[in-house]
Amino acid sequence: MGVNNKVRVAIVGSTGYGGVELIRLLLAHPNVEITSVISSSSAGTPIAAGFPHLTEILTDQLDGIDIDMIAQKADVVFLPTPAGVAAELAPKLLDAGLKVIDISGDFRLKLPESYETWYKRKAAEETYLAEAVYGLCEVWGDEVQETTRLLSNPGCFPTATLLGLIPAVAAGWIDLDSIIIDAKSGVSGAGRGLHLSAHYAEVNENFSAYKVNKHQHIPEIEQALSRVADRPVVTTFTTHLVPMTRGIMTTMYAKVVGEHSEADFVEMYRQYYEGRKFVRVRNAGTWPATKHVSGSNYCDIGLCYDARTGRITIISVIDNIVKGAAGQAIQNLNLMMGWEETTGLHFTPVYP
Repeated sequence: MGVNNKVRVAIVGSTGYGGVELIRLLLAHPNVEITSVISSSSAGTPIAAGFPHLTEILTDQLDGIDIDMIAQKADVVFLPTPAGVAAELAPKLLDAGLKVIDISGDFRLKLPESYETWYKRKAAEETYLAEAVYGLCEVWGDEVQETTRLLSNPGCFPTATLLGLIPAVAAGWIDLDSIIIDAKSGVSGAGRGLHLSAHYAEVNENFSAYKVNKHQHIPEIEQALSRVADRPVVTTFTTHLVPMTRGIMTTMYAKVVGEHSEADFVEMYRQYYEGRKFVRVRNAGTWPATKHVSGSNYCDIGLCYDARTGRITIISVIDNIVKGAAGQAIQNLNLMMGWEETTGLHFTPVYP
């Protein structure tokens, strides 16, 4: 443990958007001490050199990846890393006695063949896939225990989508074969690396679909929905890139089963998420926007029933870097340590 019995944390992949957001949030966490910020590509340089907003806030030099050094400095390691990195690093970190919170997708899918099909790379060892706890806090938070060693943080699109759909699926109020998911993300979801599709001239005044029917978050969403439904669930899922920095909006459509009004849906969702402080269900007739959650760990949900078509429309919004990555990872850290789930996450959304 660190000074004043604080938990010591290391962040591998500190120079990506998820990593630097972890730094922002963890610096305000009362029970945490950041003891190592790690980047294989920028080791030896001050982190503020690449992120001037951290000048005189975090003066650390970036460390390289050294398992023995990490084990000496940290108790918990966050891995906001590209696909494939965590599959290699996590077993070594676990063997060194560390707890691991993986923010990549390497441990989300339980079937190796599913990971290899969708991610186009070799999966992690099945032993670790089986051990990893999927940390969708508002649904399976009770499975995140102080004994948990390996935590798989949900993806950004799955977080918004699953929080929007799971109450209706669990209640049996929608036709599972009718689910359509229309998902939109800000450009930060693509990461900090250089991509032609993320260039200003390509994104500004533009609105585009991508990875149609091929997005790697599809099997993660279907795996979770199938678990809740206790039967295979297949969805239509389409992602879009919108010209904004932060935010995800998923608009979901499904046929309603039985006689349920819009007011019934609102009340059922509020009961499902009762006591879960980061999910806010809107009153009937009001819809969430990405600005309403920007910079925060909230997920806002709106519901609209169309009696003419017999469909429910569910709108779910999150900040993709916070609730969709760093914020939910810290929420999971809190559960793993036996702390109050909201510790260090009392951020009011940034508005406008």
